[in-house]
Amino acid sequence: MKIKICGITRLDDALAAVEEGADALGFIFAQESPRCIDPEAAAAIIRHLPPLVTPVGVFVDATREVICETVAASGVQCLQMHGDEKPSDVENYPIPVIKSFRVGDGFDVSRLAQYRSSAYLLDTFVDGKHGGTGKTFDWEVALKSKSFGRVIISGGLTSENVGLAIRTVRPFGVDVNSGVEAAPGTKDREKLRRFFAAARSAEFERES
Repeated sequence: MKIKICGITRLDDALAAVEEGADALGFIFAQESPRCIDPEAAAAIIRHLPPLVTPVGVFVDATREVICETVAASGVQCLQMHGDEKPSDVENYPIPVIKSFRVGDGFDVSRLAQYRSSAYLLDTFVDGKHGGTGKTFDWEVALKSKSFGRVIISGGLTSENVGLAIRTVRPFGVDVNSGVEAAPGTKDREKLRRFFAAARSAEFERES
């Protein structure tokens, strides 16, 4: 199971997440996010990442031109489309794409079938926000979504509930942002440590 730490803005936080065992780090390129980072600053962090840790670029309804320019400038190796992109918007990129969906009341899991992506990230729907809400959604939706491909759970995860999420859904991965922060864009080392400990413990339990 993969663990992604999203909303990275500082090298110290990136290295702390890597030391704890992060598989991927998320760099948000959406201007409306308090965790937005510019491509050059992301590149300066990504240059220090070890092999096998994937830097992920998070975009919200960005144009293909902007995405390609940002990939070239930053060095991200995976895309996360976190807006209202159409199925055609996530295709024909030279690197893997994760399509995100905001799950609210009445969410139709069959929507996932319209998108050809490497994985599907499920976040919590909050009106006016595209992520970092600190709220969970009904994980039964994630269970149903697994029939369409790899599922990554996001939205309101903390060290207190990530174990239950993993044992309930057995997802491909989990994604955390505000749940390991001291403030928006600044990670808390102790929260990171507790999150990884809880996630890995639950993963061990499901495999034993």
